[in-house]
Amino acid sequence: MNGPEPARPQQFVDDVEAGPGGAMTDEVGVVTGELTVSTALRPDGRAGVAVQYTGAEEWYALSGSPVPLPPAGLEALHRGILDRIRQGGGAQAAP
Repeated sequence: MNGPEPARPQQFVDDVEAGPGGAMTDEVGVVTGELTVSTALRPDGRAGVAVQYTGAEEWYALSGSPVPLPPAGLEALHRGILDRIRQGGGAQAAP
């Protein structure tokens, strides 16, 4: 007997060290150093991406957010964003 499909995570949150040039936000421009990144599914089917200095209270929208959800899903999108932030160069939500 097949049960209901397991619920998929609606949000991924991870810490990352931003590479040279950091990550670009809408509110404060470039942020650098130890960042916490949140990628969350929105009701409209797109993904919202926000960053904060790790341990801080304020969250900032990563420039280019929200983004369309790719066929590979929310987790793949989140991992790709983490990789771009590690590379730095004013990383944004969309490549």
